[in-house]
Amino acid sequence: MGRLQPEEWEKLLSEMEREGVGFYLNGKRSGAREVIQKCCVCEKAVYMPDFVMDESGRLKEVRYDEVKKW
Repeated sequence: MGRLQPEEWEKLLSEMEREGVGFYLNGKRSGAREVIQKCCVCEKAVYMPDFVMDESGRLKEVRYDEVKKW
């Protein structure tokens, strides 16, 4: 999968959020829109999220840590 454009990324994360996936930005509960705004500020940076699964293997959280404020 190539690099997503901000609109595509927002659609993907918003869909995940509607399905009950929680988002965390630097350890703080955040919405998909806030994650996108913070991570799109520096377009050359690539942020690798941590995916947290529940006991049944279903995605429950996506954590973006060490995202800098630009």
